[in-house]
Amino acid sequence: MRDSVFNCCVSPPHTPGGVEEHHQHSIRAQALPPNDRRFLIFFDFDETLVDECSDDSMVTVAPGGILPGWLKDTYRPGHYNEYMQRVLAYLAEQGVTPAAIRSNVEKLPPCPGIPALMRFLLSQPSHDFEVVCLSDANTVFIETWLQHLGFRPLFIRIFSNPAHFDDNGQLQLRPFHSHDCLRCPANMCKAVVVRQYLAQRIRERGGKPYQKVLYVGDGANDFCPSLILSPGDIAFPRWDFPMHKLIREMAEAKPGVFKASVVPWKSGEDVISTLKKILERP
Repeated sequence: MRDSVFNCCVSPPHTPGGVEEHHQHSIRAQALPPNDRRFLIFFDFDETLVDECSDDSMVTVAPGGILPGWLKDTYRPGHYNEYMQRVLAYLAEQGVTPAAIRSNVEKLPPCPGIPALMRFLLSQPSHDFEVVCLSDANTVFIETWLQHLGFRPLFIRIFSNPAHFDDNGQLQLRPFHSHDCLRCPANMCKAVVVRQYLAQRIRERGGKPYQKVLYVGDGANDFCPSLILSPGDIAFPRWDFPMHKLIREMAEAKPGVFKASVVPWKSGEDVISTLKKILERP
């Protein structure tokens, strides 16, 4: 059901100014990350860390494993976040518990090679990678999955649509922010958060840039932030998914406009191979 051409995402740290003005959207208040990290790497969640759309997986906990037609008919392209708010309200009305939702999320399969990639990053010296999750899913799904697999400590920040279970057990979901990007859905543009987060972090680092910015994703919403990467940065689009196809289309239609290097991946092992080469360089 999710329109992959209309997925984008954003969120900021709990400090004053810039991206951080949206601090109410952060998963938790966090101290500033260390300023000696050499590389900044962003990960999408749906179909990048997990091998399906976490929102769509909620259908399996609905009565009979289906959503009623009247509910599905309320979906409008570019407004998936609003649609999911209605789906979550319906699930609560049908008696689906927070435990059932969390259990369903914990069972989401990782993409091929992603556990190996997470373990690789966790094994590296602390000054190498600053790792951020940037997703149009929601904070509850992402926190639940990462905690379950033991990968949560890797992520300095998680930027996603804010969510929480209310006193009645309903998962309340809100849009992350508003923006002016015509390419992205009403609730999120990932390019906005990448641009603002980079600017904020470079200020905090005393003007020192990262050696490279890396972006790992799959969807059309991941194409938008990859457009602002610089020469020397690396975009990792999942092989033959919308992000990859859009990058190839741009390369054919407008040669030279896409600045970053492109390394398609089918498995997290492909990303590991490139990261090892980067780390070998002085």
